[in-house]
Amino acid sequence: MRRILSVQNILSLSRAISLLLLTCLTLTSVYGQDGGFIKYVNPLMGTDSNSKLSNGNTYPAIALPWGMNFWTPQTNRMGHGWVYGYDDSKIQGFKQTHQPSPWINDYGQFSVFPLTGDLKITGEERASWFSHKAETAKPNFYKVYLADYDVTTEITPTERAAMFRFTFPENEQSYVLVDAFDRGSYVKIIPSENKIIGFTTRNSGGVPDNFKNYFVIVFDKSFTKSNVWSKDHIIEGKTELKDDHVGAALQFKTTKGEQIHARVASSFISYEQAERNLKELGADSFDQVKSKGADIWNKELSRIKVGGGSDDQIETFYSCLYRVLLFPRKFYEYDENGNVVHYSPYNGKVLPGYMFTDNGFWDTFRAVFPFFNLMYPSLNEKIQEGLANTYKESGFLPEWASPGHRNCMIGSNSATIIADAYLKGGRGYDSETLWEAVVKNSKNEGPLHSVGRYGVDYYNRLGYVPYNVGVNENVARTLEYSFADFCIYKFGKELGKPESEIEIFAKRAMNYKNVFDKESKLMRGKNEDGTFQSPFSPFKWGDAFTEGNSWHYTWSVFHDMQGLIDLMGGKKEFVNMLDSVFVVPPVFDESYYGQVIHEIREMQVMNMGNYAHGNQPIQHMIYLYNYAGQPWKTQYWVREVMNRLYTPQADGYCGDEDNGQTSAWYVFSAMGFYPVCPGSNEYVIGSPLFKSVKIELENGNQISIKADRNSMANRYIVKMDMNGEKYSKNYLSHDDLMKGAEINFQMGAIPNKNRGVKKKDSPYSFSNEK
Repeated sequence: MRRILSVQNILSLSRAISLLLLTCLTLTSVYGQDGGFIKYVNPLMGTDSNSKLSNGNTYPAIALPWGMNFWTPQTNRMGHGWVYGYDDSKIQGFKQTHQPSPWINDYGQFSVFPLTGDLKITGEERASWFSHKAETAKPNFYKVYLADYDVTTEITPTERAAMFRFTFPENEQSYVLVDAFDRGSYVKIIPSENKIIGFTTRNSGGVPDNFKNYFVIVFDKSFTKSNVWSKDHIIEGKTELKDDHVGAALQFKTTKGEQIHARVASSFISYEQAERNLKELGADSFDQVKSKGADIWNKELSRIKVGGGSDDQIETFYSCLYRVLLFPRKFYEYDENGNVVHYSPYNGKVLPGYMFTDNGFWDTFRAVFPFFNLMYPSLNEKIQEGLANTYKESGFLPEWASPGHRNCMIGSNSATIIADAYLKGGRGYDSETLWEAVVKNSKNEGPLHSVGRYGVDYYNRLGYVPYNVGVNENVARTLEYSFADFCIYKFGKELGKPESEIEIFAKRAMNYKNVFDKESKLMRGKNEDGTFQSPFSPFKWGDAFTEGNSWHYTWSVFHDMQGLIDLMGGKKEFVNMLDSVFVVPPVFDESYYGQVIHEIREMQVMNMGNYAHGNQPIQHMIYLYNYAGQPWKTQYWVREVMNRLYTPQADGYCGDEDNGQTSAWYVFSAMGFYPVCPGSNEYVIGSPLFKSVKIELENGNQISIKADRNSMANRYIVKMDMNGEKYSKNYLSHDDLMKGAEINFQMGAIPNKNRGVKKKDSPYSFSNEK
């Protein structure tokens, strides 16, 4: 039957078409060709930091995702961990860096710097004033005006190479300084090829004796003069020099506005390999390299499209996502036949296969690696191969690698990363070697306290690491070993290992109960004779804990919240203890450290009681209300943290960013869910920040998340459906998400205290399984 459209129908249809066109135009403007997604990224987020107060402890990493080499402007002296400080006024170099953290510091670094007029060599002497008003920082591009020399420097990278573009004034004494840094370096100038080669050995530990970073730099203009230098003086008549601290000064005669390009690459293997890595630049111009870098970043960033948030929220989201995609670093190269090879930072040999580094698993097991398992499973498979190679080359799994084993932090968290990858479908690597490695870890101390399990004999014999046997951070170790044992059990079960072999790990997964004090309802140090450590202050940082106190670490029972609920006396008491974290004042006892460490100060100034989001141990705690039938409290606090503790500015974090972990918390939380328990196949639901999120999975499927009426006030989930079906659970399964999903939240200003309150709605707990 034909239907005649009324005038009102025609007008309604016209309005709908206009609205659709407007929406399409808006999306084109937001996500189109005007800079793409990198325009939302601020690499300076978190750079307003120092050793006393961290707002991120980041530097502007000019790099491609997981690139082998990063570049950054250097405002601080050679070797200083805080390489770039937002409040600094001078730049003294543009440094190739591999630094994952100011506390870990750098390795294999050297710098390039232009200047004019009288030749100045030392960093502080040559440093030039600059302004953020004449500075541009994006993931694929950095540009700054050096006021003292009237020179503009631009940098754009590939994974193992980079191109510089220097715009000089008219001057007969225009220079580019190459600084190979101290502790053993070498340079050689080859004027006939407009080239300089060299190596730097500067490192902060974790390297074999033969460690070198070999570099090659080729200019597109001949030198009018060139010299090598040592420490602070020119060495006349030489074109090469090896000493403690050497460099090269390359002189040019320039016209006003003349641009000189430098093509730079490096290798941990050889000069020949550095030349091979230089080919990443091809014959491209500076702008072509820059454009290709933008395309790479935009491709990765665009896999998660968020909409319906403020400008600050969108910029914070993509700035955090950029940080998640930087580490771990690809520590491998391609040989003359295109095969993957790596210099081993463990035994000094050049070997086939993948290697990744610059990661503290104590931080990143929580959310970064679960993010990779969701968004980048093929990358994580390569990382797993790299872990197997680390074990083969050193006898132990890495826990904090930079580039080799470093004695930093605690735990046995490599087991978590390995198990979670395999349980979520990772294949194509040597899982049997990784099984051997995690089992060995569970029985042995390593060559460093951070490798293997420090205090393992006590832990395996008593079920906990005692307080009074000289093993520091003993309760934290007990809790983290217990969770690792859960992960080993799940990994072994998935591998098909016999129950007789893996049951011991299921038993040890319950060892967290051995350090729970029923009197205080908190985790507490326990002596070898079974008595609790006394006197006990839940506000004491360090001692039995790691960079936190009992209020922070009590919740580190990722795999068995039901067991912790039972220990505390039920859901009511559990929620009361969760609430108390925010209610108690931000008091602290710093006596173990003898000073107020920056993590303490960051907790104190945030006005959230004893909640310390600036450090990793407590970052999952907000999500635990979901296990006790009060998910609305998770929704409230997740929004509080996102709204109050993150901004896209230089002071945008509330503590150490730490290799993407504090960023991954935000990325997951903004999407509306978080991986409280890696190895459980679940994500716990929070409160989505945006009205819409589109997630493109690697397998081609899509997750669509919509949150109607979402706003600052409407932070509570009134109701929810998934794939058209009403959904009351407080978690999402990994398998369901990987199939593609349509998730709809209806948000409101008043909590719905009838949704997600039943036992079946609670996320995974090991006690319920066993």
